[in-house]
Amino acid sequence: MHWLFERVSILPNTFLLAWGWQRRILCVACGAVTALALPPFDFSPVLLISFPCLIWLLDGALEPGADKVAKRARAGFAIGWLFGFGYFLAGLWWIGAAFLVEADKFAWLMPFAVLAMPVGLALFTGFGVSLAALFWTDQFRRILLLAACLTLADWLRGHVLTGFPWNSFGYGVSGQLALAQPASLVGIYGLTFLVVAISAAPSVLADARPFSRRLAVLALAGTAFILAAGFGSLRLWTNETQYTDLDIRIVQPAIDQKDKWRSELREEIFRTYLDMTQLPLGGSARVGQSRLVIWPESAIPFLLTKEPGALFQISNVLGENTELVTGAIRAEMGAEGTEYFNSVYLIDNKGTVKGIYDKVRLVPFGEFVPLKSLLEKIGISNIAGPLSGFQAGYQRRVLSTSEGFSFLPLICYEAIFPGRLSGISERPDYLLNVTNDAWFGHTPGPYQHFAQAQMRAIETGLPVVRAANTGVSALVDGKGLVVEQLQIFEKGIIDSRLPQGMGKTIYEKFGDVPVLFISILLVAFAAFSKYNRVSRVN
Repeated sequence: MHWLFERVSILPNTFLLAWGWQRRILCVACGAVTALALPPFDFSPVLLISFPCLIWLLDGALEPGADKVAKRARAGFAIGWLFGFGYFLAGLWWIGAAFLVEADKFAWLMPFAVLAMPVGLALFTGFGVSLAALFWTDQFRRILLLAACLTLADWLRGHVLTGFPWNSFGYGVSGQLALAQPASLVGIYGLTFLVVAISAAPSVLADARPFSRRLAVLALAGTAFILAAGFGSLRLWTNETQYTDLDIRIVQPAIDQKDKWRSELREEIFRTYLDMTQLPLGGSARVGQSRLVIWPESAIPFLLTKEPGALFQISNVLGENTELVTGAIRAEMGAEGTEYFNSVYLIDNKGTVKGIYDKVRLVPFGEFVPLKSLLEKIGISNIAGPLSGFQAGYQRRVLSTSEGFSFLPLICYEAIFPGRLSGISERPDYLLNVTNDAWFGHTPGPYQHFAQAQMRAIETGLPVVRAANTGVSALVDGKGLVVEQLQIFEKGIIDSRLPQGMGKTIYEKFGDVPVLFISILLVAFAAFSKYNRVSRVN
């Protein structure tokens, strides 16, 4: 065993000794390889290569000495930014597909968008690695320091400006359901800490430390992995899925985005929804049971309130004790004219609107354009629909059916944000995510989006009902386990009973505070240790 460790420790020299363009290329490559852990690939073992390589790149680039602080910070930022650029470019290249839906208007923007987003998001990774570089040592604790700093960077990315926590490093284990369960304790940012800390542990193979101490670090990381996997397996096996008395029908029409807003097709599209709502019951559906039918985001291809006949047609296809939740664009008069909202309607079988929720978190450049007057001068406008832009809703709110089953609507993009129950006075029975991922076709985008909705189920212990225009539509229980699912561009329905929610999770009770506290404490300890060490030398 000792012989094997000594031989393996020779391999990191490629990263430790890299410099100049070689180092830059390796940084980008390591970040890009890390994206293989994300859906739809879900190849989590790659993290055991990419994060140790990041450690070795830092080990080789950071010069010791009290007078080298600024230089270490710059070198750390460069390595972190390049690593992040590779990660986000490989993980988010698919956003370019949205610019090809109306290629005559937006195709010219595609290369700029595909590159601009990784450039911006990598700033957070650069900040995290730069912070770690300030207090970098050759000790084993640098692994925890990097995990803490990348956790803080992920959290900041999810909150600065409008926030964009897509593909936080914790999603590297989203495809391994047992390993994702600790999110019920620490959330996605806590999962980032665990993923980085455990995955980076093999970097000690290259350390100039006694073999027994390197083995101890690996054993500690292995123990943490076993505990996380054991907790996850126990949570999956000991909490058998129970079901409520509410039946769910999810409608996935698989309408191509190029056809969605064509005026000559709107009646045909609306009829498609009506016909699919009336299809014979299947799956585990029960005759005569209370039922909720769910259509996806912006399903109705016209303004519902301006077409009173549409509500009558809806009432004709809803049976007794059946209600409908549908995404639709809502219009109202504001101070500066008509304002539009991306909304969810709850409609009963008499065609009466029982509740409305307006989307609070809008997609930048998709649903609204920051600095609109300036950017429109160079041809940059909203791309997600036939309107010039949406207004944000005022607050998140829980809606309830006539039978008393309550749900928290999450429209598309809103499902990527953790801590969705904070500030909600009433704990709902389930989360309802309606979305339209048709913009991104057969790319990793819809799979990544679905994985993030699953993570919200794990974090809260609540089932997620998800209706997507072209997929992935699914019913997910409070452990993130898929009960029923429709694949991308599969036209069909899901008939199933609504799973019961689990009790409040630790994460739901305490949120991100414990993880942030521990991360900040580790950074403070590293700073104190570094200061003491420098003081002793001087």
